[in-house]
Amino acid sequence: MLNPIFYQGMSQLRFRLILLCLLPLLLVNVAEAATKACRHPDFPQEVQCGEILRPLNPAQPEGKKISIHYVVLPSQDRNKLPDAVFLLAGGPGQSAINVAGFGQAVLSRLNRRRDLVFVDQRGTGRSAPLHCPELEDASEVMDNQTMHKLAEHCMKNLQALPYGDLQYFSTSIAVQDLEAVRLAQAYGPINLVGASYGTRAGLEYLRQYPKAVRRLVLDGVTPPDMRLPSLDAQTALEGVFAACLKDTLCNQNYPDLAVRWKKLLHKLTPELASTPVSKISYTHPRLGNQITAPFTREALLGLVHKTLYSAASTAGLPYALTQAELGNINPLITLSNAFNLAGPGGIAYGMHFSVWCGEAYARPLAVAAKASVPADDFAVLSTGMYDKVCEKWPRATIPAEFFSVPTSKSPVLLLSGGIDPVTPSRHGAAVSTALGPQARHLAVENAGHGLLMHGCLRDVVYRYLNAKDDAEAVKVDANCLRQIPRPLAWQAPLTTSPEPNKSAAQNSAQPEVKPGVKP
Repeated sequence: MLNPIFYQGMSQLRFRLILLCLLPLLLVNVAEAATKACRHPDFPQEVQCGEILRPLNPAQPEGKKISIHYVVLPSQDRNKLPDAVFLLAGGPGQSAINVAGFGQAVLSRLNRRRDLVFVDQRGTGRSAPLHCPELEDASEVMDNQTMHKLAEHCMKNLQALPYGDLQYFSTSIAVQDLEAVRLAQAYGPINLVGASYGTRAGLEYLRQYPKAVRRLVLDGVTPPDMRLPSLDAQTALEGVFAACLKDTLCNQNYPDLAVRWKKLLHKLTPELASTPVSKISYTHPRLGNQITAPFTREALLGLVHKTLYSAASTAGLPYALTQAELGNINPLITLSNAFNLAGPGGIAYGMHFSVWCGEAYARPLAVAAKASVPADDFAVLSTGMYDKVCEKWPRATIPAEFFSVPTSKSPVLLLSGGIDPVTPSRHGAAVSTALGPQARHLAVENAGHGLLMHGCLRDVVYRYLNAKDDAEAVKVDANCLRQIPRPLAWQAPLTTSPEPNKSAAQNSAQPEVKPGVKP
């Protein structure tokens, strides 16, 4: 509390100058009072939970407010450093607080002298969440038509919420919330580690607040002008087919995989198939119950797309596709992790659509760009899904500058997997070039989506963020990183006596598993 007697006889100007000097200290005290000890299921020790009020519409700072929640994992050393590390979650739609355990596992060495901070981006976790239970808790593999209906139903429910103005859930607005958290915690320039969509948020934070960024890590780079998330899946799948063709054992057990894939798609295309396919039976991998539901070409493409994210999962893809051809989609459903998204890493689809519908459709797609986009199966699936949902979904106003990558004065480390179906190495290379000489791109050609847990990269990231100066950070030794071969295709063990002239995949089919395809 300021003592008025102290200011007797002082000029009004001097009084104002002293107040301006003391104001940052007063703000720090307010911020510290808003953070309290709490528990997080991923940590045995107490952590700090914080909450700040932010305007839903930044243009109306005194208008409707939403609460932005965050968790601070305090430095283990009393002599902590001022440059905290913020983890930016993926999705869009993932809660940073819910994946704090993963963040701590990757950044634990940095936590010795630095705070780790996990901010739930608006629309996720505890920060004005935009959940679509209809989509997130689904127990069936859905086609686009069903998903469109559920998304529209969810949109109407979300708009009835007190914070249901969906046009204010964009990346550009969200990073302003992030900056407010930084100021509330009285941190100096911070380190940001963005994964997948979190890389786009990191780039936008760098654009808006370049002086607040000490160093930046981008894992699985999502450029700001990337329109939709599925345009590289076809290349990734063709890579699986090409690798199988070169591998004698894979080609022997799963022959003509690319041709059989096209036949399977043809079989699931009503206007092309001679016998329409209506329903298929499978076992829910998490609940264990038997489900009979429609199975469409779109559903098949969606399951394969999810499987392509992980290099390890692609090893089982030849077997899973062969089984799907026989009417058994259980292996593909299990590999795709399709029904395990409701947990900590789950997506708030209301926030997901708010971001994509605003940013991917903010600018009309030029004629030249339309011509250059390959009309492959996954591209058609993606555009068909988002085009329809985004026809009615409210869209944010996106600044034109959002779509540009700024030249960075701060070091940026970019990580890419060459067989990533959504953010492959070409994205990382292009963004690295745009960022300038302070950027460094590390790519592992046979890795999938997300490299923070790959090999020695945790150690590389630690030494990069812990380097004493920027020159040392940019030149961080990454010689431990080795190129790895593509995982060999998984071979199913024989459960019956092999029959002549049949592949291992056909021989390994369980006799009690009947094809679930019904006419």
